[in-house]
Amino acid sequence: MSRDDDTDMQAKRRAEMLAVLRRRGIASEAVLDAMAQVPRERFVPDHLAELAYEDGALPIGDGQTISQPYIVALMTEAAGLGPESRVLEVGTGSGYSTAILSLLAGHVFSIERHDTLATAARERLEKGGYLDNVTLSVGDGTLGLPEQAPFDAIIIAAAGPRVPEALRAQLAMGGRLIMPVGSASGPQKLTCVTRDGEENFRTEDLAPVSFVPLIGAQGWQR
Repeated sequence: MSRDDDTDMQAKRRAEMLAVLRRRGIASEAVLDAMAQVPRERFVPDHLAELAYEDGALPIGDGQTISQPYIVALMTEAAGLGPESRVLEVGTGSGYSTAILSLLAGHVFSIERHDTLATAARERLEKGGYLDNVTLSVGDGTLGLPEQAPFDAIIIAAAGPRVPEALRAQLAMGGRLIMPVGSASGPQKLTCVTRDGEENFRTEDLAPVSFVPLIGAQGWQR
């Protein structure tokens, strides 16, 4: 298969992915447009490129995964982003969700605890031209980035036993935190926490999910 044929095939798969997302209830045209622009095949290992647009998670190394397209879309839509939004992403992973967030928000601060994943994600994001409004760091995502807070949205791509207090405190008034909560091996629920006041947080369960565990001082221990 030639490079042009491969590009055409991936474009077709991307269009099919978007159709699946619409059927599954993703209604935000901004989110769908962002996912249409980001070539997901560039954010998975080369030998899995043909599976990039299947609606399932894929391994990316270091025991981590790239979330299925539907979950990426659901979490991003639930965050309610605007062009001025300041977003904290916990779990850069391959950089795929980071790229999508960069097209929707004013600035994205993304934390990854694995050096190797962070380095690879930076290379992909730089090559794709997504770093203009993205700041990457390596560290304990459960502690957030208090020096950059508050955030209009916080998206955590790993499951913890509860919402870390450090992250809850870094949420702006009216902001939303999206995170899977539950046991390390399941069951888990994708949860949306909205900050309605200084000490007032409203919680809504969005969907049953299965994520890798959130490791850190305010998550699961290694």
